[in-house]
Amino acid sequence: MNKKVMIPETEYLERVRKAAALVTEAGLDVLVANSNEADYANVRYFSAYWPLFEMGGVAIAPSGKIALLIGPESREYARDRSKVENVHMMTEYRETADPAYPGIAVSKYPDVFASIGVKEVKRIGVAGYLCTNMAMYEGLRAAYPKAEIVKADDIVTKLRSIKSPSEIACLREGLRLGQIALDIMLKAIKPGMTELELTGIAVSALYLNGAESEAHTVYSFGGRKTTNAISRGTHRKLEKGDIVQIGVGGRVDGYSPSVGRPVCLGKMTDIQRRLIEFGKEMHYKTYDWVRAGVVAGEVAKKYEKFVKDAGMGKYYLYGPCHGLGMIEVEKPWMESISEYVLQPNMTFQADTFFADKDFGLRWENGLLVTESGPAEMMNTGEHMEIIEIDC
Repeated sequence: MNKKVMIPETEYLERVRKAAALVTEAGLDVLVANSNEADYANVRYFSAYWPLFEMGGVAIAPSGKIALLIGPESREYARDRSKVENVHMMTEYRETADPAYPGIAVSKYPDVFASIGVKEVKRIGVAGYLCTNMAMYEGLRAAYPKAEIVKADDIVTKLRSIKSPSEIACLREGLRLGQIALDIMLKAIKPGMTELELTGIAVSALYLNGAESEAHTVYSFGGRKTTNAISRGTHRKLEKGDIVQIGVGGRVDGYSPSVGRPVCLGKMTDIQRRLIEFGKEMHYKTYDWVRAGVVAGEVAKKYEKFVKDAGMGKYYLYGPCHGLGMIEVEKPWMESISEYVLQPNMTFQADTFFADKDFGLRWENGLLVTESGPAEMMNTGEHMEIIEIDC
């Protein structure tokens, strides 16, 4: 049996140590990093805990001590999964059904902070800004009315942007599982089947081959819906002539990459082929432009300029990359205003999306910034040919 691909326990300890140093550097008394079930990355990155129904978080002191923050229903679940032994049940992290939990003993933020040696609190950093709900914020404000609460997403972004060998291994395995599912989907796809039938085939392939879940909602839909940058499959039946958008990957110990391909049921029209081939060309140009030492915004500007100079600007929505890690779309984005410098072992999704009025396309693969030269495709790259299904 192959050795299971996963993050070693020692790596969690190292992450907390590095975070504590950044908390000290930022002049914070404590960092609270919040997550939910959909975007679990911050809490899972430090603890291996993945919230279910409820929310989750961690509190990290400059000393390097850490506490896990969970909802009142998750104590035993957290004991099974968490690498952090200091666990606090809190109503601020309850599920959205908003139960009151009468009679259950819970912690408040002062209890949590005291457990990690934080007594005087003047400056609180909050990461997971968009995962932090009103209950969490009001709980902090009620406990520390005079404290300054500041956004601290930059701390976890800095830690998560450059991947360790074990993180890269998890991403490669998730991409391998995505390629397996893609291959099975391409063998099964045909006019008359519903988008959700094709989704079911993908999900089955992922779980049967070792994924802990889908990396994200499987993209499996056709026709005009492919003009949507974000969408879901439905009970709509696929039709001959459809462009079908497939995006699929396996989640491996929290890491969530994706493989994306445009597929035609039958022969492509000239317009479809032209745009899909142009998308493929831009996809490979992205790999060449993404190099260590380059300012990320310069890549995005070069990408946009090439698209416009080619007369294809009307089909363009975004590009060329977004960060890749525990969440399939995560910081840092690569946009024209991005000022960070690309560094070895940063990982991205090369996400090449274009859309006409009646169809859209997406080419997508994992991308690794290397020590020198163009970025590396992290998966093996099957089915990068123009795909027309004989039907």
